[in-house]
Amino acid sequence: MVRISGIDLPNSKRIEYALTSVYGIGLTTSRSILAVADIDPSKRTNVLGDTEVMALREVIEENYKVEEDLRRQTKQNIVRLSQINCVKGRRHRQNLPVRGQRTRTNSRTRRGARLM
Repeated sequence: MVRISGIDLPNSKRIEYALTSVYGIGLTTSRSILAVADIDPSKRTNVLGDTEVMALREVIEENYKVEEDLRRQTKQNIVRLSQINCVKGRRHRQNLPVRGQRTRTNSRTRRGARLM
């Protein structure tokens, strides 16, 4: 079992898709990590050797902010916006959509279910 940044990667998936289970790594980032680490993207996770796993870990730890560090940074950004009392911060505090979406008829996910 391959463990990167505290996350167990799925064994049966191709490594390029398995890496996307780590918070902060999408498909494009996964492919660039594999290119830097010189690993074939079509390999399955359970076929990787120890040297390849170590290469992946090193590339991710040196060049990318993932999992808890990224979550902490995102949370700090939201708190900062809220403290300076900008529009985005106020929208976060009120649990309303932040990026200019319509709220008259949509945004049920953000505002919550209608009470009858």
